[in-house]
Amino acid sequence: MTVFALIIINKAGGLIYNRTFHEGGLNKISTNDYLVLAGTFHGVHAITARLSPIPTLGANRNSASSAGTMTRPEPPSGLEVLESENFRLQCFTTLTGIKFLLFTDTTQTNVDLTMRRVYEMYTDYVMKNPFYQLEMPVRCDMFDRKLLSYIREINNR
Repeated sequence: MTVFALIIINKAGGLIYNRTFHEGGLNKISTNDYLVLAGTFHGVHAITARLSPIPTLGANRNSASSAGTMTRPEPPSGLEVLESENFRLQCFTTLTGIKFLLFTDTTQTNVDLTMRRVYEMYTDYVMKNPFYQLEMPVRCDMFDRKLLSYIREINNR
């Protein structure tokens, strides 16, 4: 079970972070290819979010709606998982539109927990950094060290 790489895309579709953790897992690509991948995935994600089916009136109701109150439907999420025979791509989108793409082995378990932990590290070490500017590339040594340590722990299991 292996985590291969992490990519973080800002809400405009720009690549703000990429890191490869396991050299033997994925083909090596250039920085320009990572930029193209980020922009392409952002577009595909936006299209798949718009393709989401419209919920029926009965699907929007819960126990509170029987009293006459309608609940707000969940926003469409777009592409969340892309699985091939060689790798799995898991996407986590924050409420602010930042996308975390985690490339793992197809047998990797608890990818949701891994994504949650990566996001917690991002909020703790990047977003709380007073020198970080939103939507700009992530350059935070503490985030890199903690992330690398966490992913090494997962990959060595």
